[in-house]
Amino acid sequence: MKQILILMAFIFSETTISAQTMNLNKKDFDEAYSSYKEQLLQQRRFKHSTIIQLINKHQAAQVLQVKQIGESVQKRSIYELTYGMGKKKVMLWSQMHGDEPTATMALFDLFNFLSGTHDEFDAVRDLLKSTLEVHFIPMLNPDGAEVYTRRNAQHIDLNRDARDIATPEGKLLRSRAETVKPQFAFNLHDQNIYYNVPGTKTPVTISLLAPAYNWERDVNDVRGNAMKLIAGMNKILQDYIPNAVAKYDDEHSPRAFGDSFQKWGASTILIESGAFAGDAEKQEIRKLNFILILNSLLQIAQDSYQQFSIEDYHQIPFNASQLHDVVLRHVSTVSQNLPLQVDIVIRRDEITVDQDYYVKGYIEDIGDLHDFYGYTDLDLTGFELVEAKIYETVFKNFDALKTINFKDLLKQGYAAVKIAESELTTLHNFPMQILYKGKWQPFGSLNLGQEANFFLKKDNKIQYAIINGYVIDLNKDLSLDLKQAVH
Repeated sequence: MKQILILMAFIFSETTISAQTMNLNKKDFDEAYSSYKEQLLQQRRFKHSTIIQLINKHQAAQVLQVKQIGESVQKRSIYELTYGMGKKKVMLWSQMHGDEPTATMALFDLFNFLSGTHDEFDAVRDLLKSTLEVHFIPMLNPDGAEVYTRRNAQHIDLNRDARDIATPEGKLLRSRAETVKPQFAFNLHDQNIYYNVPGTKTPVTISLLAPAYNWERDVNDVRGNAMKLIAGMNKILQDYIPNAVAKYDDEHSPRAFGDSFQKWGASTILIESGAFAGDAEKQEIRKLNFILILNSLLQIAQDSYQQFSIEDYHQIPFNASQLHDVVLRHVSTVSQNLPLQVDIVIRRDEITVDQDYYVKGYIEDIGDLHDFYGYTDLDLTGFELVEAKIYETVFKNFDALKTINFKDLLKQGYAAVKIAESELTTLHNFPMQILYKGKWQPFGSLNLGQEANFFLKKDNKIQYAIINGYVIDLNKDLSLDLKQAVH
């Protein structure tokens, strides 16, 4: 048996915390997640059909009540899953932005957990089932999820549709809020990976927010309870990601659903999944979502969030936005025939191809960038920028590329090779750009917005290759952890 503190009084108060509460410790959470993680979801870019397959599984199990509550613009079904028969009502929705899927994965992990039986977590389920009525809406924007884009099929940001409710998805969420009348609400999102903890280069892994319900950002009991619950979340997160938690911007937006739910009387918590080193598919952050939501449900069930203070919430710093994929410092170059020493910032965008993606790296900024940080951050004092070249030989196809010594070509300043046969969307992880026939344009000099392909030399020796925004150290073995496409 796990060390679950099961001193079960089941005597609860709206304003006080029972001296006997049920808690889970870090070992318990780890065990629960590893036991109930949904194995069908392993990558971010899953489709509506996969979600329907999982929903059908839970409908057959008959632990959660499953109901189709509406359709998207393109007639994809939207479902609500409900758990429990208690008096306290909680509502959670995920993926109202189609390219923000982390919490959707975590919800299906949680559905598996809630559907479990005959293990050390039975008391937890009994508590939640008897005290809460939890309404889950996973994948509110299935049309956006289908093509991995933020907005719905009408090109509307659903999280800016709470006031006009012009979209079918927005109408649906507003209607469910009016019907359920939740006391707590969870608005589940992903934020970009370029937020950092202020004053550090540490990426923010989880951002939290009790959205403001008015322009003055007042704190009433409803918003205050959300703040206390978030303070409890932060306490748990410090065991997993110390000093990698921040608050999202709390400027009021009357168009936003989180702000509106808060105004409508539901203590509303925004969870934004950010960045974690080496976790491109957000599996570690998915686990954190599972833990945060499960623990929050326990605290709501027992009112134990009241042990935390609003001041605890205010101690969490706000996001800074100073991170970039690559920062190259003190690079020597020539511009307009004049010598120049600059910092160079590179950003890598993801371009979705079905359930995969490739990267396009470009020059985002040039100049004095001392106040910014990079996931890759190099002091290149004494290094000179060398313009990239294209290798002259034309190779027949991908198979022919396997004979190339890429490292030797990179050391000679070649950033790309040519092929005569390929589909334009072919993805690859070769450490050079692959150019298809008809796309053989020179790379040119350093300019804003230009693809990031150049070299850095010192003592007349090329030591770094910048290929499509990736930094390749030519003093080391070549990495094939690249996501590129034929151009």
